[in-house]
Amino acid sequence: MAAKSRIFLTCKAFLTCEHRRATTCVGCHRPGFLVSPRRLWPALALIVALAFVPAGPGGALAEDAGNASPQPRVDRADGKTAEKPQEGKEAKKPSPYEWRDLFDGKALDDWKAPQFGGEGSVRVQDGAIILERGETMTGVTYTGKDLPKTNYEIEWVAKRTDGIDFFATATFPVGESFCSFVTGGWGGTIVGLSSINFYDASDNETTQFKSFKDNQWYKFRVRVTQAKIEAWIDGEKVVDFVIGKNKIGTRFEVELCKPLGFSSWCSTGVIKSVRLRQLTPDEVKVVEGEAKTRPY
Repeated sequence: MAAKSRIFLTCKAFLTCEHRRATTCVGCHRPGFLVSPRRLWPALALIVALAFVPAGPGGALAEDAGNASPQPRVDRADGKTAEKPQEGKEAKKPSPYEWRDLFDGKALDDWKAPQFGGEGSVRVQDGAIILERGETMTGVTYTGKDLPKTNYEIEWVAKRTDGIDFFATATFPVGESFCSFVTGGWGGTIVGLSSINFYDASDNETTQFKSFKDNQWYKFRVRVTQAKIEAWIDGEKVVDFVIGKNKIGTRFEVELCKPLGFSSWCSTGVIKSVRLRQLTPDEVKVVEGEAKTRPY
């Protein structure tokens, strides 16, 4: 093959022909090779094709790597990293009209035990608050800051395991005042609100009589609006009181249970659930409509 039919390759493109005839590169004076043109074209075509292959999913071109926006990341407990949530997206807040637990069944974090004098011990056991029988009254008071004053309802589940008097009486806000729903007072059978116009649950229009069995769970619910105070025991309404111009108050014994608390009198009370929710505007309208149909 004549020398003029061959193409000289420098050391930068190190290709070898079948004759392996080396010479000297005129550019850098390093050894080069003579390659047959028909051998050279496939190699050049392959080089050009590779130059235009796009980067795969896992990588970016070197010239673009410095321009990519870094993804926000956050450390995880396991030492790995995770992407941060996008800005502007906040966690969805729970609706105030849904039930929320005030007691988690584990600790008295948002509760305290008032010192009445002669009270029994207060502790958490088996997922419930135990109000041990004292010489007089034992109780717990809620210390949370998110307590509504009206248009809400509260529900609790409780039982008496010892004694013959009230075991889970609730004291709660009614606007700027407070009231108590007595559960088995005055010897174990009186149910009602204390106090209305300074009259106790044993001697006002809400007085009811009910027998409570020891070691049996009861579900209590109280609803408060500006128009009425209502109460249920195991789904049965036992109080439906229109407030009107009546004066709502409490007995002095439960003063330390305000703004929200539970108490037992010479009895051991067990409370395993306490939850609260605000009433929807439609629910409030229904209660107000009911109140308007009855004189107070």
